[in-house]
Amino acid sequence: MMERITATSLRFQARMAGVVALITTAAGFAAIVSGNLVVIDDASATAHNILTHQALFRLAVVGDVISILYVVYTLLLFNLFSAVNRDLSLLAAFFSLVGCGIGALNVIFELAPLVILGGAQSLTAFNTQQLQALALMFLKFHGQVYDLALVLFGSYNILIGYLIFRSTFMPRIVGVLLAFAGFCYLINSFATFLAPGFAAHLVPYILVPGLSELVVALWFVAIGVNVERWKRQAAVAGVTGMGSMHVQQESV
Repeated sequence: MMERITATSLRFQARMAGVVALITTAAGFAAIVSGNLVVIDDASATAHNILTHQALFRLAVVGDVISILYVVYTLLLFNLFSAVNRDLSLLAAFFSLVGCGIGALNVIFELAPLVILGGAQSLTAFNTQQLQALALMFLKFHGQVYDLALVLFGSYNILIGYLIFRSTFMPRIVGVLLAFAGFCYLINSFATFLAPGFAAHLVPYILVPGLSELVVALWFVAIGVNVERWKRQAAVAGVTGMGSMHVQQESV
């Protein structure tokens, strides 16, 4: 009976993590919309695009808000990969949770242009060109903060990729692909900070390996984890937590 409960718990965690990860791909939709509507050196064109496609822009904002559910994904993966190395799993969770916090605050910069371009009474002292420039400035802030968050999520992917590689309950190639995506995120962000002109030539190609996150999510949903191997690895690591209680009882 306990065996079935343990197996069900682990499979449920893995599949729930996959479902949440798929939901948070809404952030990718938001990034694509912003990339199409924002003309980085033309405040007037950017304002026109946002006002013309305001519903689409608002959907992008909603997508970024939904992506905050990545917190749930992070906690589920922390529990699963504590069986491999609890300290590294905790460090990975720290990077991701800080990144989620930054991402949540970054939504403010994304919402600001809607307020500024929406004709708020408090902004009547500014002329049209100034309002458009101010809206674009907030969007540029949003892009820079996004790149900062990507440093944290890149580090998270590297650590989780390593944990997958070291695990016995998921394919190593999945871990390699995820870690590679993490390195690409770091390259993209630091290139943006240090050499924006060069970074412009890297996008979107440097972000393509990020599709490995989708592979991980689909793997969790379709396959989950090898329960028997997880339990053996958890027993060796001496993990306590959801799904591992029975392992410790057996070892006693």
